[in-house]
Amino acid sequence: MTPPDSHNPPVFAQPWQAQAFAMTLQLHQRGLFTWPQWAAALAAQIAAKPSAAAADPADPAAPADPADSGEHHHHWLAALEALVVSRGAAQADELARCARAWHHAAHRTPHGQPIDLRPSDFGR
Repeated sequence: MTPPDSHNPPVFAQPWQAQAFAMTLQLHQRGLFTWPQWAAALAAQIAAKPSAAAADPADPAAPADPADSGEHHHHWLAALEALVVSRGAAQADELARCARAWHHAAHRTPHGQPIDLRPSDFGR
């Protein structure tokens, strides 16, 4: 594997971003939603939570491109979660429970180690 350079930056900054992308493609391919439904869900998320760069383009601390901040990927994940709930594939409270468990597991995992999600993480 070659290190990224300025001519070929990585597509995803974090593994979770690639995983969210892959889950979206799989759920679409399995027929949970159409691509127009996906596009509408993503557009709704972006419209509901405009980027910091769009809110104040004069702010030098704001990234020039919201995608550079990873913000686009957060919109993507929020859209995927909303669509999965609206299509009846999961309940919002179950997604929230899983997110809490994941954060608990991540908090106790030493930096650089794989996160080990345990049944006890769901008890919180």
